[in-house]
Amino acid sequence: MAKADIPAWKEPSGLLRTDGKRRDGVTLLPWKRGKCVTWDVTVSDTLAQSYVYETSQTPGATAEAAAERKTNKYSSLAQSYLFVSVAAETMGAINKDGMDFLSDLGRRIAQSTGDHHESAFLFQRLSMLIQRYNAVAVFGIYLRPHNPRGRNVAVPALFQFLT
Repeated sequence: MAKADIPAWKEPSGLLRTDGKRRDGVTLLPWKRGKCVTWDVTVSDTLAQSYVYETSQTPGATAEAAAERKTNKYSSLAQSYLFVSVAAETMGAINKDGMDFLSDLGRRIAQSTGDHHESAFLFQRLSMLIQRYNAVAVFGIYLRPHNPRGRNVAVPALFQFLT
C-alpha cells in the first residue's frame, strides 16, 4: 500500500469482531464507492487430504471456499467497509475477489511509480512469499504435528508487505 501512496493501517484494533480477531489491514482513504477497504489473508494447503478431491476437480476451489468462509465471518463490516478476502492456496491459486483486489493494487502501484511492470512485480513477490512459506511449512512438519484436517494455516507475516 505504501508503494501506491495509499495510507493503510495494519491489524486495525478498531475493527474488532466479537471474538477479538483483527483483519490484516484497512486503508485510511476510500478505495471504491466512497468506502475504505479492509482485507484478510489466508492460505490453504492445496494438497491437504480434505481438499485434494476438490482441487483436483476445480483449480482454486480451496481458495474460493476459504474466501467465502472469511467473507461470511466478516459480513458485519460490509455496511461500513469494502471487505476483501485474499485466499491463496499453497500451489499458488488465488480466489477471484483476491485477484481483483491485488490486480487493482498493482495498477495503483504502477500509476504511483510510473513503472508499468509494478503489477507483475507484485505478483512475483506474492509467488515468492507463498513458495517461502511452503518451504517453511514442509520443514515444519518435522518440528510440529501434522495438520490432518487441512485447516487453513495462519500466516501472520506472509502478506505484511501490503501495508
